[in-house]
Amino acid sequence: MSVIPQGTATLRKAKKITVKTSLDNPFVFQWKTIDGEDMHFILQTLEERIKHIGLKKIETPRKKKRSLTKKQMDRKCDASTNELPKEEETEGHQQKTGWTDISIRRQLAIGVNEVTKALEKNELLLLLVCKSAKPAMITSHLIQLSASRATPAGQVPRLSETVAPLLGLTSTLALGFKKQSDKFTEAVEAIIPKIPALEVPWFQYRTEESVAHAHADSSESQEPEQLAEALGDELTSQKRKRRESNQLDLSNVILQPLKIKKIVPNPNKIKKPPRKKKKAFSA
Repeated sequence: MSVIPQGTATLRKAKKITVKTSLDNPFVFQWKTIDGEDMHFILQTLEERIKHIGLKKIETPRKKKRSLTKKQMDRKCDASTNELPKEEETEGHQQKTGWTDISIRRQLAIGVNEVTKALEKNELLLLLVCKSAKPAMITSHLIQLSASRATPAGQVPRLSETVAPLLGLTSTLALGFKKQSDKFTEAVEAIIPKIPALEVPWFQYRTEESVAHAHADSSESQEPEQLAEALGDELTSQKRKRRESNQLDLSNVILQPLKIKKIVPNPNKIKKPPRKKKKAFSA
């Protein structure tokens, strides 16, 4: 029998668990879900308005092509010569694919990506998000974006279930109404009072946009001479404000420490299954 000499046997060392440290946001953002009567009112108004307008996406169902044998190909060629006029008639009766009215479609932002782009450009009057969006990260960034643009936004349960079939889509996780939407003005005005305000800590003392809207409304009723005088006064006041803004008032500002988050990649150590090699067919 072979004897293992001392000092030659080795033990397997346990692999160190790689941990990645990252700085996380100390604030937690959550949607205020709209439940009860307000939810039913919003869904009903949207359903009635979309049905009245008749906006829908029409898609032709795609048929899977199967490989045909030589006999089937010959039969198909013989049958196609006799059925040419019938095919032309059926094509005429089929509806055109796409949206029924593109001008109305441009007044909406459908989907998370399209809503995000519209919010960045400050084009939305109202934003509605479906509660069924999973994971929550898909729509959580829209809270900060809509608050920064002073756009009313809320989370509505069963939004995708009611709106998606009406629009001819499989799902609508986010639905935004643009500022130029003439067809949806009544619906937007009725829905906005039902939506609660968003809570974002650093926009708590934000009043610039409300003041700007007030100035815009008052300027419409003024004459041109009065407008020129008002603009001159505003310019002088802005210069004074800029001088005063150099000395910032930090009494309302509360600094919060960043959270340290530790991420363990693949904690359950699930291995990917090996890829199956495709067999080469011999001719």
